[in-house]
Amino acid sequence: MSVTGVQGEERDDYNRVESAQIRRRSLRLLGSLLRPVRGRVALTMIVVVISTAAQVAGPALIAFGIDRGLPALIDNDAMPLVFTVAAFLTTAVVGAALMAWYTVLTARISQAILIDLRKRVFLQTQRLSLDFHENYTSGRIIARQTSDLDSIRELLDSGVNQLVQGILYMLFIGVAIFVLDWRSGLVLLGALVPLAVLTRWFQQRSQRLFRQSRVASARLIVQFVETMTGIRAVKAFRKEKRNEKEFGEVVEDYRQVNGRVIQLFGIFDPGLVLIGNIALAVVLLVGGLRVAGGGLAVGVLLAAMLYTRQFFAPAQEMAMFYNSYQSATAALEKISGVLEEAPSVPDPVKPVDLWKAKGHVVFDTVTFAYTEGRVVLPSFSLDMPAGQTIALVGSTGAGKSTLAKLMARFYDPTEGEVTLDGISLRKLHPKDLRRAIVMVTQEAYLFSGSVADNIALGKPEATKDEIINAAKAVGAHEFIENLPDGYETDVNKRGGRVSAGQRQLLSFARAFLADPVVLILDEATASLDIPSERLVQNGLQTLLADRTAIIIAHRLSTVAIADRVLVMEHGQIVEDGTPEDLIAGTGRFAQLHAAWRESLV
Repeated sequence: MSVTGVQGEERDDYNRVESAQIRRRSLRLLGSLLRPVRGRVALTMIVVVISTAAQVAGPALIAFGIDRGLPALIDNDAMPLVFTVAAFLTTAVVGAALMAWYTVLTARISQAILIDLRKRVFLQTQRLSLDFHENYTSGRIIARQTSDLDSIRELLDSGVNQLVQGILYMLFIGVAIFVLDWRSGLVLLGALVPLAVLTRWFQQRSQRLFRQSRVASARLIVQFVETMTGIRAVKAFRKEKRNEKEFGEVVEDYRQVNGRVIQLFGIFDPGLVLIGNIALAVVLLVGGLRVAGGGLAVGVLLAAMLYTRQFFAPAQEMAMFYNSYQSATAALEKISGVLEEAPSVPDPVKPVDLWKAKGHVVFDTVTFAYTEGRVVLPSFSLDMPAGQTIALVGSTGAGKSTLAKLMARFYDPTEGEVTLDGISLRKLHPKDLRRAIVMVTQEAYLFSGSVADNIALGKPEATKDEIINAAKAVGAHEFIENLPDGYETDVNKRGGRVSAGQRQLLSFARAFLADPVVLILDEATASLDIPSERLVQNGLQTLLADRTAIIIAHRLSTVAIADRVLVMEHGQIVEDGTPEDLIAGTGRFAQLHAAWRESLV
């Protein structure tokens, strides 16, 4: 066998193993979702069994009425016919009432499962580490919470009903027709052979197509979300025509996949009807000949034909179930993958408490790489005494932001340790870590809600006076008071009602209220103009007082307030000293400072 053939077999084996693992993962998730509602599921099953039995009884009662009731009525005995009519009406009412109850029960079960699953996905996506969100696009996460959960909802709301009712209906009909006339039952049994072949053909092709449909749907959502999220860049670079072409291609892929699904049903549905009609014709032919010969009662033949006709109706509904099932299975596979994703920065098993941190941070021979083989920090060491303000400068890609992310424990070092007051961040209790170390980024993200709510994010239990004092401390109180509703002003989506400088001041007020012992400012003033930066600088002076601080900045005006400057290149510190000492020297920082001064002239 050729090497290519061996590799192909190995790849097929790997795909089979991976598919089996995905199925087991999905089944574990489904089992965990059903476990809390298993009592209601059991009750629902009892109700649907009784309801289906009541519905299936109709043709058998009709046969009894024709073959026994009508002859008795001719002999002036109306009781058998009255009994048949009463029994028929009773089973109809019981069947309808139980079906209504069954519908309510299944709806409650499906909603309970969906609420549980939706919460799990939301909590899991919050729990996962930063690297997951940097690699897993927001559009894909939105697809998990929207289209994928909708597919599962459709399956639970109607698909399962169709499956359970269909299976029970076909089973009960099969039993009833054999009890009435076993020869007609054999005809129906023979019809199951082409039905099974057709169904298997449909399953094999639909499984592949529905997976393709889920992928195409997710791509469509990702394309739309990314376009709307980056609408400013779209407008700025006149990307509308390119987006129209790209989105058109994605939509066309989605249309083609759905077109192939419709073609598949265009063969399957008529095939079911054809098999059902042929079976009905054979039952009529065989039964009619026997009626003519006196070997079969007319009522039994009519009941056998009704049962044969009814037998294939659930098969069509179960085909629609398979539609929902394939879509929901693909969705469940994707959701289970997210839910089984392990955080790359796990919480400690036995956390160490640090009730009152001082702010002494140490990088002890830290090596870090985002991906294997691409080291950003090679054997990095740094001692940051408590209360010191340190500025990090250097070219893009030097490792400054990586250093900040390690301090905030968004990532863990590949090797070495980062410690706070002598305790490794890996062992520190998460609540103590988040209370002790706060990071303010360039984005200065504001959530929908009031100004006060956004400041209180740093301390949810804060009083109104504490919120106002925090705003005053960083110089934000005056502009907040001038807003339409002051501190109760809704900032709109992403803080659209306030300027970039004002958003940054609000993020500083948030950090001030949180009162961390270590504060990280990652390019916190990079997006500001000069007047806004000066406004923010006043807030910075108050914000950095009496705490350990790291300032990452390209603007050297921000660096001037630091006690110590570290110049980084290629993940290493190449200069370390006070701003004044480094400016007076001839090193990298002196060159940067001279270039900055010239740019101001």
